[in-house]
Amino acid sequence: MVTRAIIAGCGGYLPERVVTNDALGEAFGIETSDAWIMERTGIRQRHIAAPGETASSMGAAAARQALERAGIAGSEVDCVIVATATPDSAFPATAVRIQAALGSTKGFAFDVSAACTGFVYGLGLADALIRTGQARCAVVVGTEVFSRILDWTDRGTCVLFGDGAGAVVLVAGEGRGDATDRGILSTHLHSDGRHGDILLVDGGAGSTGECGKLRMAGKEVFRHAVSKLASVVDEALGANGLAQSDIRWLIPHQANARIIEAMGKKLGLPKERVVVTVDRHANTSAASIPLALAEAAGKGLIERGDLMVLEGIGGGLTWGAALARF
Repeated sequence: MVTRAIIAGCGGYLPERVVTNDALGEAFGIETSDAWIMERTGIRQRHIAAPGETASSMGAAAARQALERAGIAGSEVDCVIVATATPDSAFPATAVRIQAALGSTKGFAFDVSAACTGFVYGLGLADALIRTGQARCAVVVGTEVFSRILDWTDRGTCVLFGDGAGAVVLVAGEGRGDATDRGILSTHLHSDGRHGDILLVDGGAGSTGECGKLRMAGKEVFRHAVSKLASVVDEALGANGLAQSDIRWLIPHQANARIIEAMGKKLGLPKERVVVTVDRHANTSAASIPLALAEAAGKGLIERGDLMVLEGIGGGLTWGAALARF
């Protein structure tokens, strides 16, 4: 028998304020239209955080829902990992703020910075910690307030992103050590710093002393996205002796409808087996995968034992995939 990190619960949080494509121009003075945005991205609206909302407050709300659905008290959590590119502060970590909000006083908490791939990185870390016995109950959170790092005069980027948070609870359980086990089967993480300048925030505490704004070479990012994502999914399947036909659900990073559609086709999946939220959430970076998972699980679409592929690509470049049975 081996120790597996089993998904016990999923949760999500979206700010109350919804901004449609048509409302963007009115609210932020952007020269754009619903047709222009929909044609290029598939996005029709996004959620924007209220002045008092932060990465930690939204992340804590998502984590509470995940714990409630898992039937686990916050005091039982011994590991909190938060993926975010928009932390409350340079330190303390957003994760320790969430740890305190959950009522957990044992174990440890830390942040992960891998942009849109951050949640997959967080899953990989939590899985390793549970497998090695350093944690028994981990909460992995993706939470972002991207509206505060956008250049609202650049319609090529500001229309793409939204705010929100998602979370999963992972608990230690037993498995046979093969691909029939429930839980995280494997994670596969990559980065290539040579491409760091095609998607970045042009500032920081240790460089300019200011937060900076998001900058992106969209065509370059798109060029890397499908090939790298397809490759890492094949890597994950191969590591577990599985085929594309074994996949029940694709839960991708919600960056762009065209990328999501291309990945679904590459994997031979019908549209109804690809979870899509980008039309309503926009790109919520590290929060997008757990938000999509929480929505699908909350609707009862994903059943016990279903094989899921979670994959993403983000600034760095970073990319990765996790294979898991629900």
